[in-house]
Amino acid sequence: MENKQVEEIIEKYDNDPSALIQILLEIQSRNRWIPNEAFHIISEKLGVPVSRIQHVATFYKAFSLVPKGRHEIHICMGTACHVRGAPRILEAVQNATGINPGETDMDLKFSLETVNCLGCCALGPVVEIDGEVHGNVTPSEAANILEQYE
Repeated sequence: MENKQVEEIIEKYDNDPSALIQILLEIQSRNRWIPNEAFHIISEKLGVPVSRIQHVATFYKAFSLVPKGRHEIHICMGTACHVRGAPRILEAVQNATGINPGETDMDLKFSLETVNCLGCCALGPVVEIDGEVHGNVTPSEAANILEQYE
């Protein structure tokens, strides 16, 4: 993301410090992560210390300070999914992608995260990719589902 794009986002919010979270969300939405350079631009434009911006960005799990893949995989590890085989689904996805939870593959194709609950307990085990829910997933289906996103 170029500095000019970050500045345009900040200007969209009238350089208002109270819009910090919205600014960070929009930067992440466009870029899939928040680069360190953006903190310095935001600090300068909003008059907010870089340390405060970093605190906000690290406090909320929604923000990423490292590049994310084009496709974000979330595997539910909540109780209902767990007892229905979520650990085996996670293992199958790890084998297919070569990454562990919290990581992004070298091609920036996939990022993998585990979540406590996706709210689809009756469909467990559940895998969500880019907001699309896949329910009642079996380990053998997990690799096939990922192929749809190649």
